[in-house]
Amino acid sequence: MPGNTFGRMFRITSWGESHGENIGVVIDGCPAGLELTGKDIQVELDRRRPGQSDISTSRKENDRVKIVSGVYEEKTLGTPVTLIMENKNANPDDYREMKEKFRPSHADFTYREKYGHRTWIGGGRASARETAARVAAGAVARKFLREKFNVEIYGWVKKVQKIEAPDFAPGEISREQIEANSIRCPDSKTAGQMIEAIEEAEQKGDSLGGIVGFAATGCPAGWGEPVFDKLEALLGHQLLSIPAAKGVELGSGFAGTNLTGSEHNDEFIEKDGEIKTITNNSGGVQGGISNGMPVVGRVAFKPTPTISKEQKTVTTSGDETTLSASGRHDPCVLPRAVPIVEAGVALVLADLALQS
Repeated sequence: MPGNTFGRMFRITSWGESHGENIGVVIDGCPAGLELTGKDIQVELDRRRPGQSDISTSRKENDRVKIVSGVYEEKTLGTPVTLIMENKNANPDDYREMKEKFRPSHADFTYREKYGHRTWIGGGRASARETAARVAAGAVARKFLREKFNVEIYGWVKKVQKIEAPDFAPGEISREQIEANSIRCPDSKTAGQMIEAIEEAEQKGDSLGGIVGFAATGCPAGWGEPVFDKLEALLGHQLLSIPAAKGVELGSGFAGTNLTGSEHNDEFIEKDGEIKTITNNSGGVQGGISNGMPVVGRVAFKPTPTISKEQKTVTTSGDETTLSASGRHDPCVLPRAVPIVEAGVALVLADLALQS
């Protein structure tokens, strides 16, 4: 199975399945001399791990990371950094029915068609369990960006179904505000409405989707390559690879189509000896290259496909049947998607920083 590696200079390869013995990631290209301990990585894994609240999956995984190569005396060596997390709470019996039935809008059918064989227990590589590996790698990328360039990255839940939080400019919200509630929405009033909607959907055996916003501040001008390796193209590549992600937009995104050129253009000014723009409809990227403004965007996530509400499907033999999926799944992926989106942004920026 190709397609498990991302990046050129800061290059990661994730491995492992949802209910395998371990999952992990190898980081090739992390610069030498970066101070790194398990605590640096664990803080981000703890934000992603399952079982954090009533609106996340009940699967209990501590995701304790183990650094097995590339670090000596708490500093990176410049050699491949290997990170491993054990799967300790796998429960194959929850998925027994999925052995013979395809879950609607899941990867069961497409994996069978492509490979002729699939891991029906927990979805294998298609499971969001894989994202623990990229969050671990993203934590290393984030520390590199923070210490070398003073880049800060944060994400938040912008929208759940039709419930939308106010717009926030970079710098207006903090990590503390984002982490203040289980939905990770910095607006407390909207957060309460979102949580209530998710709980109601779960009671009906259903799920909800929505939008995660993200921002990266401190990026200097000049990151990104013209044509095929544009900054926004690589962000799209990485962020659309997250399970359940269905769309990515930067800056004004699709809403920019409602504006005229004079309204949308980001006019230049000189501020404190630096060239800046008055607005940031470009999302910090022009011509595929960072312009020194915050890199901002949004990722759209579909409703969790595995639900307990009865739906029509077929068996592996093609016989029509129904499925009320059991197992432990998030009624809404958004709160746990926040650290995954942040990790994806960090991986792209770290890779481009080393190329610049």
